[in-house]
Amino acid sequence: MFASCADPSTLEGLNWLACYLTSGKHMAFYQSFLVVLALLAITAPAALLFGFGGAMAARSRIWPLRIFGRAYTAMVRGIPDIVFFLFVPVAMDQGFEWLRHKVKCPDWTEPVRQGSDFVVCPAAKLPLSTSPQWVHETYGFALAVLAFAVVFGAFAANVLYGAMRAVPRAQIETAEAYGMTPRQSFWRVLVPQMWIYALPGLSNLWMILIKATPLLFLLGVQDIVYWARELGGSKTSIFAYPHPDWRLYYFLGLLIFYLMLTRVSEAVLTRLTARLSHGQATLAGEAQRKAAQ
Repeated sequence: MFASCADPSTLEGLNWLACYLTSGKHMAFYQSFLVVLALLAITAPAALLFGFGGAMAARSRIWPLRIFGRAYTAMVRGIPDIVFFLFVPVAMDQGFEWLRHKVKCPDWTEPVRQGSDFVVCPAAKLPLSTSPQWVHETYGFALAVLAFAVVFGAFAANVLYGAMRAVPRAQIETAEAYGMTPRQSFWRVLVPQMWIYALPGLSNLWMILIKATPLLFLLGVQDIVYWARELGGSKTSIFAYPHPDWRLYYFLGLLIFYLMLTRVSEAVLTRLTARLSHGQATLAGEAQRKAAQ
């Protein structure tokens, strides 16, 4: 990165270490921390959206929709997460390519399934072979986000469904007595009050999501686990910066990163719980009222 780093074999001590830590691969390692934070920032609201839709479907009066909502929650919760993390990206990728294949190559006569291979016309490939590298990386990241959102959305649906049922029935009856329609009582009474009941379960899901981010490595995304293993492994003299096995130190750095992220999350969730408990008929809300007296 610096002019003095042009020939690492002539460096020693702190100069060698400074050039080593600012090499191109280390820059990619530092950027991978942003990949993890981006995954959390995008997946959390996406999973919450999946969960809210699943909870509403499970409460629906329409029988097929209710069965779908409950089946989605039960199926994803009952199957190991790693299966979905590996299945969803492959299934969605092939599904998108198959749809593009039908549209862009209607005259294609060969079967798409050829033994264990999935073959579509070149114009239907996602991304195209001529696409730049960042398109391939973004597409892979998007599939990973979708896989995380589907899995954690099912858990969120179960949490939100229970939170909706935890809202006192008297609140809904009062809204109906004031002439509110079921739709109005749902959006104006039930939804605003359910969050305080859902927050403990959603907090646990957030912590689990943080711990699940290393699974990006299994989905082909070059995340912090990939680079920690790649950079920490022993390097011989054929490499620009030879060193012994330093994986312990790299993974110790990841340990500190995840502990700090967990600590910040706990502080934010504590403040959010206190805010949502204000004026609610819960133990936390009652404690706030007594403290204000």
